[in-house]
Amino acid sequence: MAIGSVSAAPAATATPASNLGLQDFLKILLTQLSYQDPLKPMDNQEFMAQIAQFTSLEQTQQLNDKLDQLITNQAALQSVGLIGRTVDVTTSTGQVTGTVSSLSLSGDSPSISVTVSGGTVVPGISLSQILAVR
Repeated sequence: MAIGSVSAAPAATATPASNLGLQDFLKILLTQLSYQDPLKPMDNQEFMAQIAQFTSLEQTQQLNDKLDQLITNQAALQSVGLIGRTVDVTTSTGQVTGTVSSLSLSGDSPSISVTVSGGTVVPGISLSQILAVR
């Protein structure tokens, strides 16, 4: 089945593919069925293949979401082992060396607080700011 040309929507209003859901697929399928050529109706095998492809895509997206969640959980579990360790971290004022005094698991990713010499605590350091662990 051929679909006629349509004018392109501006890039700013385009919907990312990750936001397409079952309702969007059903709307597209219903439109496709409504405008099909009555002399050449859609083949059942083609219809089932499209449904299978969409189901596979949806399951892949769910798998990616679960993998992201697993990676976040793994980072949180690994960061627990940093408590009491000496770390070198980079901050907005430069490189700092100190002992990890606490761990915060709130938010999207774990963050640590580092106690530097003199007892000053530097809070809110992300794991990506750690340069070395001793």
